[in-house]
Amino acid sequence: MAKGVRLTADDWADEALRILAERGLAGIAVEPLAVRLGTTKGSFYWHFANRDALVEATLARWESRHTAAMIADVDTEAEPVAKLRRLFTEVMTAGARHRIELALLASIDDPRVSSAFERVTARRLAYIASVLETTGFPGDEARRRAQLAYSVYLGHLQLRHTAPGQIVDDSAYRELVLAALLKEHG
Repeated sequence: MAKGVRLTADDWADEALRILAERGLAGIAVEPLAVRLGTTKGSFYWHFANRDALVEATLARWESRHTAAMIADVDTEAEPVAKLRRLFTEVMTAGARHRIELALLASIDDPRVSSAFERVTARRLAYIASVLETTGFPGDEARRRAQLAYSVYLGHLQLRHTAPGQIVDDSAYRELVLAALLKEHG
């Protein structure tokens, strides 16, 4: 940050998200964060009562940026299949998002993280199911397929992290996932 620039709570939360991706939840600490932002701890305490409040704000920022904003972006597509294609492309190719989600999964025992993950997962599954319903799948079937789609995402995330040389990440792969997801019973 440039000297003399007044930081907002969102600036602090955004930088905390970057640290989360690099060092995990335990890496979010007030003093090193202030140094990275080129400011003092006083600026931090202007916006937050303590580190816990920053962690809560960081999780809310993740929820907003990596779920609500993604859904809004995908919803600009008119056709449901185009929405799903765009969603798969976005979530399977975003490197920083992957690091944040893996860091959060590693801290899932923290009640704040597990609560945020539960909300985010429910929102993501509901969104995918609603898009699938618009393609003609009945509600229960759309929810099962949404769960399948989300499981593919989480598996992709894990493979990208643990065995990056073994994963094929291209449009043909995403089209295969989409085709399997949309395939009628038969």
